[in-house]
Amino acid sequence: MHSSNHIIRFADDMTVVGLINKDDESAYREEVRELVSWCKVNNLYLNVDKTKEMVVDFRRARRDHSPLTIIGSLVEIVKNTKFLGVYLAENLTWTLNTSSITKRAQQRLYFLWKLRKAHVPSPILTTFYRGTIESNLSSSITTWFGNCTVFDCKTLQRIMRTAEKIIGVSLPSIMDIYTTSCIHKATSIVGDPTHPSHKLFTLLPS
Repeated sequence: MHSSNHIIRFADDMTVVGLINKDDESAYREEVRELVSWCKVNNLYLNVDKTKEMVVDFRRARRDHSPLTIIGSLVEIVKNTKFLGVYLAENLTWTLNTSSITKRAQQRLYFLWKLRKAHVPSPILTTFYRGTIESNLSSSITTWFGNCTVFDCKTLQRIMRTAEKIIGVSLPSIMDIYTTSCIHKATSIVGDPTHPSHKLFTLLPS
């Protein structure tokens, strides 16, 4: 509806992203009102209790944000939120996301260690690692890893080094996984003219 807003839809989730200039929130709030009306007309239930609002504001003199109201209920303003499996923070850092990934990976390292104690062969241990630990570490990695802090990167790499010691084989580093994922993603976008980012790529002469 407004060029300053962008609506992201995935399955039954919907996100409204609004760019607010000079403290003018009218376009953003009107977008939300129109979305609420659209849901009502199309007999779609909008769960206000699960609806959250996150404000990204890096101004030195940050002012209070007026609460957003939907169907008579105030929308909770949060400092971070989980979006399609990735934790987003209002300061646009990825430490919370990294911590969440690390916690899950450490829990699965325990089971990897138990399998090793049961004398499970290395090929099977590697398969277990790739399916339960590496897949977790690399989930949406093209989105967040490039802006991780050095500390966060080392934390993730430590998980992989521990897995290496348990399995007894060399495993790709977190940077290798990130690079490979970026190449695959870029190749996919280049080959898909309908992708929103397709126009950002220009193939060089071979």
